[in-house]
Amino acid sequence: MRCPYCNNNETQVKDSRPTEDNAVIRRRRHCADCGGRFTTFERIQLRELTIVKNTGRKVPFDRDKLMRSVQIALRKRPVEQERVERMVSGIVRRLENLGEGEIPANTIGEMVMEGLSVLDQVAFVRFASVYRDFREAKDFEEFLGDMPVVEGFEE
Repeated sequence: MRCPYCNNNETQVKDSRPTEDNAVIRRRRHCADCGGRFTTFERIQLRELTIVKNTGRKVPFDRDKLMRSVQIALRKRPVEQERVERMVSGIVRRLENLGEGEIPANTIGEMVMEGLSVLDQVAFVRFASVYRDFREAKDFEEFLGDMPVVEGFEE
């Protein structure tokens, strides 16, 4: 890991421990050249995942892109960031546990919809409208008609 102060590539780990959710490892590092101390947060990656788009194109899996798409669906919704992080981490773990190097994009889309349906109904509908490519109002009507009513919400 490069030192952010002097760009030296030879840094030492002084302390290493997992975060509370065990999804990230926090490391305190020290640079012998400049004496700088800094912290890194490193995510454990079990395997390289490749996403197979509907067009057949293959792209590397990007956790940040997944998080951004979920955040867009949740924009201005009262959902704690910690719950969002847990949902995304759970999706990533499920993808890694599939044992496949190549994953169809629709598998991820369905996992996100499943997670959002529990997290926030409005975000679920927002994401579904993009994921399922709604083109007109009747697409929303059909989708909402098939959607189960969640306790606390009225029709």
